[in-house]
Amino acid sequence: MKTLKHWVLESKDQHQVSLRFDGKHTLLIYVLEQNLFRIVIKRHDQFRLDRTWTVCPDNNDTEWQGRNRDSLEGFTLPGFTVESSEQQIAIATETLRLVIHNPLWMEWQQQVDGQWQSFAQDRKTGAFQISPQGTGVAHFMHRHDDEFYYGLGEKTGDLNRAGRRFEMRNLDAMGYDASKTDPLYKHIPFYITRRETASYGLFYDNLASSWFDLGNELDNYHIKYRSYRAEDGDMDLYFMYGSKVLDITKAFVQLTGGTIFGPKWSLGYSGSTMQYTDAPNSQELLQGFVDQCAEQAIPCDSFQLSSGYTSIGNKRYVFNWNHDKVPSPEAMSEYFHQHGVKLAANIKPCLLHDHPRYEEARAQGLFIRDSEADEPEISVFWDADGSHLDFTNPDTIAWWQNNVKQQLLDKGIDATWNDNNEYEIWDRNARCAGFGREIPISLIRPLHSLLMMKASYEAQKQHAPALRPYLISRSGCPGMNRYVQTWSGDNRTNWESLRYNIKMGLGMSLSGLYNIGHDVGGFAGGKPDPELFLRWVQNGVMHPRFTIHSWNDDGSVNEPWMYPEVTPAIRQAIDLRYQLLPYLYNALWQAHSQHEPMLRPTFLDHESDPQTFRECDDYLLGQDLLVASVVEPGQRQRQVYLPANGTGWYDFYDQQWFCGGQTITLAAPLEKLPLLVRAGAVIPTSSRTAAVNKDQDNERQLAIFPLMGSGHTQTDLFDDDGESYGYQQEQYLHLAIQMTCTGQDINLQIQRTGQFQPAYTSLQLQLPESETRRLIINQKTYVSGDRLDLASL
Repeated sequence: MKTLKHWVLESKDQHQVSLRFDGKHTLLIYVLEQNLFRIVIKRHDQFRLDRTWTVCPDNNDTEWQGRNRDSLEGFTLPGFTVESSEQQIAIATETLRLVIHNPLWMEWQQQVDGQWQSFAQDRKTGAFQISPQGTGVAHFMHRHDDEFYYGLGEKTGDLNRAGRRFEMRNLDAMGYDASKTDPLYKHIPFYITRRETASYGLFYDNLASSWFDLGNELDNYHIKYRSYRAEDGDMDLYFMYGSKVLDITKAFVQLTGGTIFGPKWSLGYSGSTMQYTDAPNSQELLQGFVDQCAEQAIPCDSFQLSSGYTSIGNKRYVFNWNHDKVPSPEAMSEYFHQHGVKLAANIKPCLLHDHPRYEEARAQGLFIRDSEADEPEISVFWDADGSHLDFTNPDTIAWWQNNVKQQLLDKGIDATWNDNNEYEIWDRNARCAGFGREIPISLIRPLHSLLMMKASYEAQKQHAPALRPYLISRSGCPGMNRYVQTWSGDNRTNWESLRYNIKMGLGMSLSGLYNIGHDVGGFAGGKPDPELFLRWVQNGVMHPRFTIHSWNDDGSVNEPWMYPEVTPAIRQAIDLRYQLLPYLYNALWQAHSQHEPMLRPTFLDHESDPQTFRECDDYLLGQDLLVASVVEPGQRQRQVYLPANGTGWYDFYDQQWFCGGQTITLAAPLEKLPLLVRAGAVIPTSSRTAAVNKDQDNERQLAIFPLMGSGHTQTDLFDDDGESYGYQQEQYLHLAIQMTCTGQDINLQIQRTGQFQPAYTSLQLQLPESETRRLIINQKTYVSGDRLDLASL
């Protein structure tokens, strides 16, 4: 690796500044937005890979062949100033200033009282390194003692990543230790640095395997530093600045294409287990699950069909139906649909060598090729050898999409579960078609999981163009947020996983993956005991994805009714989710339309309260619900720190009000999840478990949690038919609610827009029982329990 040191200013224009090193390497600085700069190094004036698939600033999508790395489309490209000398050059917008020193190190500055003040610096003794041979890059920054680090996607351990070293190398880490295993399934080379004075994000647009060291490494020849190192690829760094952590998360989501707006049913309970589809009477068991849901009064909106339906013997073969297990996929799908349950089928991107269609795919050249021979690459996959499909080959995409439609969608399957797509190919120079320009696998391994999602996504859109697609994927990289819901992979059944999966989910959310969840009850290992299972369900219902899934060592199945002694409490927790489903759906809409995270660490909305940065097990669902999951056995009381929000918090159940900025103790009996609501919030709820069905969803409540004193808040509520694109043509219901509280009145001004007419025609108003102030809505007086007609708005 060679350290870049002495530079000369080569050129500058209205969008970029170019520096030259040793007469052969170029460093480019692009000013993309007021708070977004891009740093690019071209070795020998060339990119190692001249395309990207992760950057998508216009919230549309990238072309199959990728986006040209030189493209500036989608950015506002504001004006900037340049001041230069032989020793430094300063590039500034109205809010962000970059000073580049000679020898090379960078210093980032913000405006404080009209003066530029430094808040981030590179390591002065070598900031950027490149391999002149074309592989390998590194970046080193100075590490301050007051810095917190968040992000890097799906990582184990504490939410603050300081002091640890992490690797990006997608692996099928079944049964991982949620406190320390690394690496895992996803490749998200992005993290946020938070200081008291500023927050900023670093996104390295590089899909090669890489390492982040955030304070684990020490070197006597350098001051304290942190580093990014990649084994291949380009140094293509996006630097985003903001006053708050939330600013950075939202900027990164916008940069990578936003969050897919899935159907409402995707937020309902989704059943799944490996055992049903592995059993010889699979169809009988699967249909029996639907019957049991009805018998147990457990609402369910979807079921995730594990890969056993494709088996021959004990192996799995994508797009193959085992008709001994599932005699009629069409009849099975119809049975599920008759009961209001959608089906998502597991699919895998690797064909075992004895797959019935392996030779067909081989003859068509659909596989990634070996580095040395004109043969498909060979990798270990599910206890056998197989070859991975090459999604940079248009013929592979067409073959995949035809099979998704013919083998799944035409048989009544509603969605795809894109699984085992880590692409564990260790022949670094295995060859990918690259849409006509060959690319070694070492440069783009996570890209295949992204393009697999895109292929499945487009197949579903082509099959049902009027419906919003729902997809799931385990592995991925930045940009997967455009296509899928995801989860934290094959977790191990224990209390530690329950606790650290919460932190893992928050880390994913800060990294732009908003629609996430975990395998409730634990996937691998022994089955959960009744207490652990119940506490896991109570936590799971407060995540965007709620799926009970398992592959227990003893062959048992994690089902809501697996322990009769806690089934009533399980039912109560699931009913709570459906009660809050209108609120969850509104949070999904805000994630899609405003880039707002659905799961939020408590500091995200309360940075002025330093206590919220302490590691804890609490989090916010949306901006208004504070969830205090019980993650320890035998615990029947729960201490909860209430962030100092200036308005206080209500207990969700008895509406007792508490002042923020204090720790309280709440009762946490086995059947109860401690839950609080931000004072000033208006929470839409449903009293029906059929809240995802637009025709049956004929009840809606507005739970109003007023400010205790005087003040003003605003709430925006969204609803639509839950499945179509009608909202793009004003077929939606939007309520803009302005709440003004005084000592005498609670005054709501509600403005309605949109043309959607829901099945519910009124909103039942609910206030805390202790509330005695007068409720006024649009100049008319109401009392708690009254109905507000939508037609009057």
